[in-house]
Amino acid sequence: MSKEYNVAILGATGAVGRRMIDQLAKSTIPIKSVKLLASSRSAGTHLKFRDQDLVVEETTPDSFNGIDLVLSSAGGSVSKKFLPEVVKRGAVCVDNTSAFRMDEDVPLVVPEVNPEALKNHHGIIANPNCSTIQMVMALEPVRRKFGLKQIIVSTYQAASGAGQAAIDELKKESQDYLDGKDMHEDAKILPTKGDKKHYPLAFNLLPQIDVLEDSGYSHEEWKMIHETKKIMLNDMNSKDIKVTATCVRVPVPIAHGESVYFTVEDESATAEDIMDVIADFPGDVLQDDIKNQIYPQPINAEGSRDTFVGRIRPDYENKGAFNMWVVSDNLLKGAAWNTVENAEYLVKMGLI
Repeated sequence: MSKEYNVAILGATGAVGRRMIDQLAKSTIPIKSVKLLASSRSAGTHLKFRDQDLVVEETTPDSFNGIDLVLSSAGGSVSKKFLPEVVKRGAVCVDNTSAFRMDEDVPLVVPEVNPEALKNHHGIIANPNCSTIQMVMALEPVRRKFGLKQIIVSTYQAASGAGQAAIDELKKESQDYLDGKDMHEDAKILPTKGDKKHYPLAFNLLPQIDVLEDSGYSHEEWKMIHETKKIMLNDMNSKDIKVTATCVRVPVPIAHGESVYFTVEDESATAEDIMDVIADFPGDVLQDDIKNQIYPQPINAEGSRDTFVGRIRPDYENKGAFNMWVVSDNLLKGAAWNTVENAEYLVKMGLI
């Protein structure tokens, strides 16, 4: 008889946490029990797991006694506080925050791309940034077949990347705009909650995600650069692939878009070759039929675990260079599903 696991979901009441509950319910993990954890403010909330009605509990260190697996998406400070307690009690955690992503001892894993990294875990596995996940999903089959020299990405990131409150803010601002009211009064979260100024997202574009650093890059852009290298090359500072990013928040509720320009080592590769390897890669869906205007769109990607890739075309000015358009549900493959999928791989590989 296969082992059954006691699972805890930390941050269960958030936008990602609720989707983790759903994705866990649909997963292949043999489950003995599920515990839902959140802050004292959310404790007492009732949520469904399969046919069970579960009460959300306030998180304490003792919450993890007897737990085998923790799926976490409660914010970086919460992860830093509680995940060492998880490990101390013998459980394994897949964490969806940025708290441990750049820690050398913590694997940063997209299961289709670098599952072997899971073997090196010491109790914590980090989920990459949502934008990084969908980009490496699209580019990994290309890297394996043709090599990669350079990546230039511009993101079109949905409001949900900043949480449910940002979606609610976008909706309120949109209604205000349509009613002829001032939207600025509702802008309390974006571009980033902890910064000095806030701007409306409705009918607008915000070229800032996370804080702006002295380098001129936002922290989101920094994450995409270094996470990509850590995932693909196991070295966040590697020079073997050059990566740069511009990250923009757009007035879309759910699902990020990315314009990705990349250069391959094998200059004999054609756009058709690129399409073929992407179409064959697990978790990727090729949507590239320009004659019939078929290409990825956020409105169609919402609710799917897949990464959608299209508009693949060569740069006719530079040999070996191509453009593509990538879309994925940032709350599923970009967060909840990638977290649960990592846990599935831990079980299948006998690492938990």
